[in-house]
Amino acid sequence: MKVFRALLAGTLLCLSCAHGAELRIGLAADVTSMDPHFLNLAPNVNIGWHVFDALTHVDEDARLIPGLAVSWRAVDATTWEFKLRRGVRFHDGMELTAEDVAFSIERTLQVPNGQFRVFTRRIVAKESPDSYSLRLKTAAPYAMLPYDLNSVFIVSKRAAAGARPEDFDSGKAMIGTGPFRFLRFSRGDRVELARNEKYWGGASPWDQVAFRIVPTDPARLAGLLSGDLDLIEQVPTADLSRIRRDSRLESAQKVSWRTIFFHLDQRRERSPFRDLRVRRALSKAIDRQAIAERLMDGAAIPASNLVSPPVFGYAPDLKPEAYDPEGAKRLLAEAGYPDGFAMTLSAPNNRYVNDEQIAQAAAQMLARVGIRARVEALPINVYLSKGAAGQFAFAMLGWGSFSGDLALRALVATPDPSRGFGAFNWSGYSNPKVDALLEQAFATVGEQRREEIAREAMRAAMRDYAVIPLHHQVTTWAMRKPLAYAPRTDEFTFAHHVRAR
Repeated sequence: MKVFRALLAGTLLCLSCAHGAELRIGLAADVTSMDPHFLNLAPNVNIGWHVFDALTHVDEDARLIPGLAVSWRAVDATTWEFKLRRGVRFHDGMELTAEDVAFSIERTLQVPNGQFRVFTRRIVAKESPDSYSLRLKTAAPYAMLPYDLNSVFIVSKRAAAGARPEDFDSGKAMIGTGPFRFLRFSRGDRVELARNEKYWGGASPWDQVAFRIVPTDPARLAGLLSGDLDLIEQVPTADLSRIRRDSRLESAQKVSWRTIFFHLDQRRERSPFRDLRVRRALSKAIDRQAIAERLMDGAAIPASNLVSPPVFGYAPDLKPEAYDPEGAKRLLAEAGYPDGFAMTLSAPNNRYVNDEQIAQAAAQMLARVGIRARVEALPINVYLSKGAAGQFAFAMLGWGSFSGDLALRALVATPDPSRGFGAFNWSGYSNPKVDALLEQAFATVGEQRREEIAREAMRAAMRDYAVIPLHHQVTTWAMRKPLAYAPRTDEFTFAHHVRAR
């Protein structure tokens, strides 16, 4: 009888998972806005993918696949044509048309302080031959448009016309075509969603989903262990062995596209980081292998590029900087800093895996070559605004991208809003050679030639120490059995991809 009851309980659990109920997910970082065209922050975008869709999607390996567009092609050197999926309906029952897509593209340019215009600024004209076709024109040849439009969520023109960010936060304008309908957003606490029964990609197995904001690692893990949460993201590396030993739990891992690196201030004329020898010295002073093996418990790969090895444009001939504290001291002396100098090392404390611990470890390593680094660790919502305002001298950031040239465009290209360059170039770094190579790559439709140019740009930036790369994250999710999750290179946590085994 006891065996029968145990089997029955397990069966009921599986049936509950298969047929719905609520899925409770613990998120590691705060969600700051529901407006899909306002703040380009990963936690916001993660929620956006549940309520909205884009013309192009990416699979678990970050490869571009059809989304709301079933196909796209370059009609000529400056025109892309996208064919829309027919029969897709918004949550209010209205059918998706090219008019909604054109409106969404235009809205990215109109939202005050919106951070998505970088993906649409090159579009100079829009044409709709019919309700299911859209032609987008650029002033010059631009091969990246299908990739850029993966970052542009499509909203309902009827629901979002005149809408402000607060209208999305309240739910008034939260009408998308995604796998879930919006229910409630409580800043700093949770986002609640309900299944879209008519989703074009097939209905989710979950009736409702609650994304709970749990920024501290111990609290997130405690929620999973107690049964208060069903799945958590960004599992602390120190807890991996404990999770693997627990028969109630399952884990999933994947090498992320996210690279952790340091920006170095080069705006101020007296900044020591304007000297290549200093930038190189600080790179030599950091023991990447020790961070990956000891602090990250093997859940990281020492980095030499701004994108991880599987990503388009990765330059395999670049190797991680060898740990060489004596070489670092010699370079500092040559640059006029034989006794080093003092600085503030800034980092978030609730965004990347072991972010604050990594900052403390790096500061200790720098101290061995004479750099007296005071660590300033801040919550991510405060941290990002300060970084964008140029308030950091030496700052940690993490970035993921489809390709090396897109990562370089955002992080090290000379800031130029008209071209979408340098949106996250916190350091003020500028290299005309890198800029020219990026423009050349973006104008090249042939994938093989474009990758050659992207790699050349990566080499130019990395050999100039535009930033100091640390490592590529290996991302981990943990969940209660019998749940399973297909881990993603882009690190997103998609409720509609959570299944019962």
